[in-house]
Amino acid sequence: MRNITVEVLARTPVAGHQVEIVERKGVGHPDSICDAIMERVSIALSREYLDRFGKILHHNIDKAFLVAGDAEIRLGGGRVTDPMRLIFGDRATAVANGEHVPVAEIAVKTARDWIRENLRFVDPEAHVRYDVQIKPGSPELVDIFMRDRPPANDTSAAVGYAPLTPTEQIVLEVERLMNSRTFKEHFPEVGEDIKVMGYRRGDELHLTAAVAMVDRYIDSEATYFRRKAALHDAVMDVLRTKAAFRQTHFYINTLDEPGRGLGGMYLSVTGTSAESGDSGQVGRGNKVNGVIALNRPMGTEAAAGKNPVSHVGKIYTIMTHQVANKIYREVPGVLEVYVWLLSQIGAPIDQPKIAAAQIVLSPRARRAPVERRVREVLDRELSEIGALTQDLAEGRYPVV
Repeated sequence: MRNITVEVLARTPVAGHQVEIVERKGVGHPDSICDAIMERVSIALSREYLDRFGKILHHNIDKAFLVAGDAEIRLGGGRVTDPMRLIFGDRATAVANGEHVPVAEIAVKTARDWIRENLRFVDPEAHVRYDVQIKPGSPELVDIFMRDRPPANDTSAAVGYAPLTPTEQIVLEVERLMNSRTFKEHFPEVGEDIKVMGYRRGDELHLTAAVAMVDRYIDSEATYFRRKAALHDAVMDVLRTKAAFRQTHFYINTLDEPGRGLGGMYLSVTGTSAESGDSGQVGRGNKVNGVIALNRPMGTEAAAGKNPVSHVGKIYTIMTHQVANKIYREVPGVLEVYVWLLSQIGAPIDQPKIAAAQIVLSPRARRAPVERRVREVLDRELSEIGALTQDLAEGRYPVV
């Protein structure tokens, strides 16, 4: 029998709170770059291990640091003067059964491919230097992967929730809108480094966006502010279609000040502040559901780059959000749900030390049948955790 607890909370759902704050970091934000690349490296290594040995071997590529470089910004187009440096850290199996696995080469190639696919103006050869500091793992953790059913590699906790509030949804949608291919066709000067911060008070929403504008498309200060105004209007046209808020306000690059030249405009050469303004690190970006929601409980694990077989810091972090969404969709009467999972190192990953669901019920819901159904969903999903780990190994669930 699994240790499952269901608790009813006497509280107002987050969407009914007076104040709510939500953040989203776009694909070109330095933290998001680190998360996305390290997750892709884990997937590439998992594929390599499966091809060579028929199983995924020990690895955790969840430590990385993107060191900002330097750039000379100019109206009409500047240049990168000092490349960014991407430091890969942590552990991976480089030798198994006497066979060498080219971990460093896989990591660098994967990073270059990701940059080409996602950052239009970053040259992965000229603009980035790569420093691979991935070392072998400890014998006990490596041995986990030699067992028939790899147990949890850590004592770790995770929490997920459902549903997203209208504020969380809007913050997520606005960043994705501005970073969409269609939007870039109309606004090619909009770089990939976009951060959206949402603040809701009652039914009034304020969104502040930091948008790195690419200097090659801006030939004057007048052009910059004209394009910035057009960008604002295009986003507001979408926001006006959202009926969840009585009023919506949208602000872009609020540090700007006309008349100050380059010092009064948010311009970049490559579309990311990592070129000169801001470094990045794994685990500082979005949670696995795409937002950083300050009104919600959050775990401390960085899911990106962790192995998908036994690292509960990844498996449980993603699973809690998935299970919460399934409970919300499948169990009538649940207004809001939080799912908590705690592993114990060495124990089977489908047998957490505690699995708990905290639910907020609608006024007419009958408590006993709802609790029973929630417990059934949690138990079912834990029994099918093997399918989730396989999907994670294949990269079917984004973590940024």
